[in-house]
Amino acid sequence: MRPNVLIILVDDMGYSDIGCFGGEIGTPNIDRLAAHGARLTNFYNTARCSPSRASLLTGLHPHQTGVAELVNNDGPGGYPGSLNDRCATLAETFRAAGYHTHMTGKWHLANEREQPSDTWPTRRGFERFWGTISGAGSYFQTTTLHDGETPVPLSALGPDFYYTDEIGAHAAAAIREAERPFFGYVAFTAPHWPLHAKEADLAETRGAFDEGWDVLRTRRRQRQLDAGICAEDATLDRRDPAVPAWDDEPEQKWQLERMEAYAAQVRAMDRAVGAILDALDETGQRENTIVVFLSDNGGCAEELRSDPEGAEQFRRHHLIIPPSAPDGTPMKVGNTPEIRPGTADTYTSYGRAWANLSNTPFRMYKRWVHEGGIATPLIVSWPAGGVSETVLDAPNQLTDIAPTLLEATGAPALTEREGIELTPPSGRSMLGLLRGGPADEHDLFWEHIGNAAVRSGRWKLVREYEGPWELYDLTTDRSESHDLSTEKPDLVKDLSERWQTWADTVGVIPYGDVLAARAAMPTQPA
Repeated sequence: MRPNVLIILVDDMGYSDIGCFGGEIGTPNIDRLAAHGARLTNFYNTARCSPSRASLLTGLHPHQTGVAELVNNDGPGGYPGSLNDRCATLAETFRAAGYHTHMTGKWHLANEREQPSDTWPTRRGFERFWGTISGAGSYFQTTTLHDGETPVPLSALGPDFYYTDEIGAHAAAAIREAERPFFGYVAFTAPHWPLHAKEADLAETRGAFDEGWDVLRTRRRQRQLDAGICAEDATLDRRDPAVPAWDDEPEQKWQLERMEAYAAQVRAMDRAVGAILDALDETGQRENTIVVFLSDNGGCAEELRSDPEGAEQFRRHHLIIPPSAPDGTPMKVGNTPEIRPGTADTYTSYGRAWANLSNTPFRMYKRWVHEGGIATPLIVSWPAGGVSETVLDAPNQLTDIAPTLLEATGAPALTEREGIELTPPSGRSMLGLLRGGPADEHDLFWEHIGNAAVRSGRWKLVREYEGPWELYDLTTDRSESHDLSTEKPDLVKDLSERWQTWADTVGVIPYGDVLAARAAMPTQPA
């Protein structure tokens, strides 16, 4: 019998936030999934939400799909910001192979977010869709929410609506109602800002972080070592220089409230994952379902502005923030101690210091292609398919997921759509590795907003936009603390040439050209 396929993607969650990768938040359902599957410790996303989704669903590098940054159309000199007609989604591929296809949650792959277009999920292979077209949004007053292509107005949500819970409930219902092997895609917005949490979840996290980020990072690293997560290849990087020592933090109470709200969002997401896994168990499909769990980028250090100009600019993005709170009062936007996070009338984020904790043991964050931006916890579970219950250290990235799933199910890759030749997936299958075989070694590449990297075996060459190349030996320094570029110039030259060849092949547009194209375009909403 052909296996079901279920991908669970979470949003802006750091490498070490879940329990089975070292976190203290409490994620028993995800940990249960990991206990019956493989944990991949050297798996990579693409550093940002939209390009990660594009790569995950197509098996291509994001530049090949038209979605290399976010979903704005940057005109003739940039990226279109929507899936192009030369890539096939996994939903299209599995649907052509006879699978039922359904999606719940965040799409964020179309620059048209209010009127259905050819790049909406309903027109890229999904028979059933319930979720949001846009990126971020309120968990209590969720905008761009659609059932199929029908908008769901705020007035229909009800007083107890909480988006994370609803994503889990709708995904579980789709599993129970599928009449043939299914491909399911569950894309949570949690724990992406805004920090919105139910009071019961907040109550569970109060006091959990009182010792502060320095102590907690050290403890997370020790739990990773005990579990064999990055046990040989990473030390604990130094605290981000922009982050004060916890003892020197003047607003400890407010900082704790931020992390407690973030953790409450993670706990709610884990509860929703539990509802989905329960649906698999109740329908007798757990053993023969390939479940893939991962995050779209590393922890997010973004600070939301609270000054009048910044707050007003943010309010203009009506597709991601409601015009007012549920009681009709103005939304309180920004990160200041006067705005306590968690409730529906606020729009806040948890900030750089806690993102540094989330990314233990790495440095940097979402948007960067250093390890803190691209390393994700990956869990793959398929009890009936011979997937080992183990920790695997071989390097792989998002482009490798589609080939893995196609090999596991026997579904052929689509080669054309309405006479248009489609670009085949560019990665390598991990199925042999997951079943206890050797790794299929291959170079890995990244580019995002000018930040660039290539990993070849133990070596990683990486740079920030307009900065010099840095070289790291990831077998001993995955925390990227000791730059070896001046000691190995020949290796830097070789790897940088490989990166440029790849960039030319997949259509990377120099970031300066993207910025110039964007400057020439009309202003668009985020």
